[in-house]
Amino acid sequence: MGVKLRIKQTAAFTARNIRVFFKDKGAFISALISPLVILLLYVLFLHGVLKGTFTQNLGDFKLDAELINGFVASFEVSSILAVCGVTVAFVANMSMVDDRVTGVRADLDVSPAPRGTLVFGYYLATFIITVAICLVTLAAGLLYIAASGWAMSVGDCFCAILDVILNAAFGTALSSVVCYFLKSKSAITAVSTIVSTVYGFICGAYYPVSQFATGISNTVMCLPGTYFTALLRTHFMGGFGSEFLASGMPASAAKGILDSLDVNFYFFGSKVPVWAMYVVAVCAVIVLVAIFVLINTIKIKRIKK
Repeated sequence: MGVKLRIKQTAAFTARNIRVFFKDKGAFISALISPLVILLLYVLFLHGVLKGTFTQNLGDFKLDAELINGFVASFEVSSILAVCGVTVAFVANMSMVDDRVTGVRADLDVSPAPRGTLVFGYYLATFIITVAICLVTLAAGLLYIAASGWAMSVGDCFCAILDVILNAAFGTALSSVVCYFLKSKSAITAVSTIVSTVYGFICGAYYPVSQFATGISNTVMCLPGTYFTALLRTHFMGGFGSEFLASGMPASAAKGILDSLDVNFYFFGSKVPVWAMYVVAVCAVIVLVAIFVLINTIKIKRIKK
C-alpha cells in the first residue's frame, strides 16, 4: 500500500474520530467545561483564600495588590493546565472504547484499512482534541492573569504554549496505554473519575511537592507528571521573582516563596534546571508512546497468526 494512501486513510479516520467526539455533547461539554469550571471555582471561592494565605506569609512586608493577585492567578492557571492535559485526554479517548462496546471497531478491523492506521487515527484524534481544549483553557487563563496582574515575558508565553502541547502529548500517550485495556464505557468513566481526583495531587498541581512529607515528596518527584507541573509553574510564575525583588522584597524571602510553590523545583535537594525538566518530559512521552506501539504491534501479530 502506498504511503499517500495510508496518509489519506489516517487523516480520514482521524477526522472521523474528531467528529464523533464533538457530536457526543456529553463528552465534549465534560472535556471543555470541566477545566473552565475549575478555573471559575478558583476565581470565586479559592482566590481569596490563597491570596490571604500568601499575604499572611509576607508578614510585615507590604506588597502591591496587583502583584499578589497576579501571582495567585498564575498559580491557579498553571495548576489547572497541569491537570487538564491528562484528564481531557482520558475523556477524548472514550470514542475508542465506545467503538469497542458498540461493535464498530470489529467492523473497522475487517475493512481494507490496515490496523495500524486505525490505531494511529485514534491516537492522533485524541491528541488533537486534547490540545484544542487545553489551548482554549490556556487562552482563558491568560485573560484571567492579564486582568489580575501580568509578569510573563513573551518568551514565557511561548514556552507555556509548548508546555501545554507537551503535557497534552503525555496525557494522550498515558490515556491511550490505559484505555487499551478497558473494554466498557463504565470502566473508562471510573478510570477518568479516579484520574481527575488523584492526578492533581500526585503531580503537585493542587498541592506543592515542597509541602509534602519527605517520603511522599521523594516519591512524587520521581513521577514524570510532576515535571510538567514544574515547567508550567516556572513559565507562569517565574517572572514574579524579579518583580518581588524590584518591589524591595529581600532575595531570601523571594526565593523562599518561589521554592515553596515549586517555581524552583528541587530533586533531592538539587535544583532542577528547565532543560532537565524538558528532557524528563520528552522521555516520558517517548516511553509511553513506545509502550503503546509495542502492545498494539503484539496484538496485530497475534491476529495475523
